[in-house]
Amino acid sequence: MDKTEKLRLIMKEKDIDLIVLSPGANLNWLLNFNPHADERPLLFFLTQSGSAFLMPELEAESARQHTDIKFYNWSDASGPLSSIDSLLNDLNGFSSRTIVIDDTMRADHAAIVQDKLLNSNRLFTASTIGALRMRKDASEQHILTLNAHQADTAMEMAWAKINVGMKEEEVASVIKKSFSDQGASPQFSIVAAGFNSAFPHHQTGSTELKEGDVIVIDLGGKFKGYASDITRMACVGSPPTDYSLVHQIVEDAVCAALTAAMPGQIAKNVDKAARDVIEKAGFGEYFIHRTGHGLGSEIHEPPFITSTSETILEPGMVFSIEPGIYIPNKFGVRLEEIVILEEHGPVVLSKLSRELKILN
Repeated sequence: MDKTEKLRLIMKEKDIDLIVLSPGANLNWLLNFNPHADERPLLFFLTQSGSAFLMPELEAESARQHTDIKFYNWSDASGPLSSIDSLLNDLNGFSSRTIVIDDTMRADHAAIVQDKLLNSNRLFTASTIGALRMRKDASEQHILTLNAHQADTAMEMAWAKINVGMKEEEVASVIKKSFSDQGASPQFSIVAAGFNSAFPHHQTGSTELKEGDVIVIDLGGKFKGYASDITRMACVGSPPTDYSLVHQIVEDAVCAALTAAMPGQIAKNVDKAARDVIEKAGFGEYFIHRTGHGLGSEIHEPPFITSTSETILEPGMVFSIEPGIYIPNKFGVRLEEIVILEEHGPVVLSKLSRELKILN
């Protein structure tokens, strides 16, 4: 059964008449095709028995190389409204009682669809395509495992090159080159040295590394359409006073979350397991983000491991465990693992130790 057939089964189960997707992660996951996106509405319509694209005329020839799904073309001169009318009429879309709109669709494009279907109940993609994307099949898990090993290599390359006087952005360049050399596309590289390590999403810049600097390195690439993500800690020389204590607390929080992350568990309980460790150690006010996020074709996607998430964890889900402690004007510590949830529990994809990497 292909992805479209699986999605249609969910549509029937949930009594959903129409799903409308825009170019982006959802459409690319479903059709392995991600057409050019701009201000012109380019939308994919899926019903329980049919499908079609609303297609800007200037994109049609290029898009036709990737799909044989019917196009309803429109030109800049005519506008999209009459083509949408024809498309919805042919798909019996005007009778839709419940529709799903892509979460990432431009607001003006979503408004065009909703204005045509004013009597329909509107949902977003979480319970349909989102639910399918959360559970990775064997081929997706294989690619994500390969990607994790690429991320390990990029981290090791960064460690090997770091020295006193090097700039954060120079370390980031090493990481990007490592991903490129492995055939992957670099996606991000947070290199946060010294006081900057207390900023969870520090903008990597020209800060020079000094003796005794703690360094947060959070990096990821993309290979075969899927992402990687890992965070480790390093230090140039000896770490600051109290660093080892904080590092161990974060490590204990990672272990608590990994223990809690079992099939059937509610996501918020995994967050609580990590958060309880940090709060009991007296650092709760310095843990200022969720414990984890899903990973797949996007770096951040469901399931989200938050203090309020009611998502029930299932085998095949892939997500991060990444608690952190960030002490302003001192240092920050974050340790991140990507896991595949199997029947017996989480499998960590990285082969790297979470111990502090001392760089001399």
